[in-house]
Amino acid sequence: MHFLDPKLEDYLSAHHDAEPELLAQLNRETHLKILQPRMLSGALQGRYLAMISKLARPKYILEIGTYTGYSALCLAEGLQEGGELHTLEINDELETMCKKYFTEAGKAEQIHLHIGDALDTLQNLKRDWDLIFIDADKPRYLDYYKLLIPSLKSGAFILADNVLWSGKVIEDLQPNDESTLALLEFNTFVQEDDRVENLLLPLRDGLMCIRVK
Repeated sequence: MHFLDPKLEDYLSAHHDAEPELLAQLNRETHLKILQPRMLSGALQGRYLAMISKLARPKYILEIGTYTGYSALCLAEGLQEGGELHTLEINDELETMCKKYFTEAGKAEQIHLHIGDALDTLQNLKRDWDLIFIDADKPRYLDYYKLLIPSLKSGAFILADNVLWSGKVIEDLQPNDESTLALLEFNTFVQEDDRVENLLLPLRDGLMCIRVK
């Protein structure tokens, strides 16, 4: 998951804006109380998500995979006045923690948390999405992409996390490694999709940045 020299990572950390105090608190609480805290976006990626959102100035943001709400709060920093962020999470045990931080951030009216299967939720959730962040079950990345891409307007963005999968995408594929195979297929499909332009960044665990033509 980490491909840079630790000293270089420290240098990077010293040269981006610090995470807001509320996000730092959420970061700490996630590491103290929640399983698999490595799933949290963290300060570097979080500041990147906030920057992209502020540049795009989206009215409608879709996030697939909420976890404890860190990335949703980062993305919400760029929402237009009156905009909405809809975030989808399968684990109902995280709902209370997410909503607590959404409220403390003053974003409870803008961030809408949907608990349940993402593909089922998406069938009934129709918006003109300006920015989409996918950070959920890897075997379904391509399903989410194929479902959403036909309705996106020119200039819409999709960001997909973990697409380098701790470097496994360049290693020999192991039998029954469903997640790595799915990410390989997703990365290839996006690269060959002439409806979009894309850039794969070695940010954290790999971030695929996609813009609809």
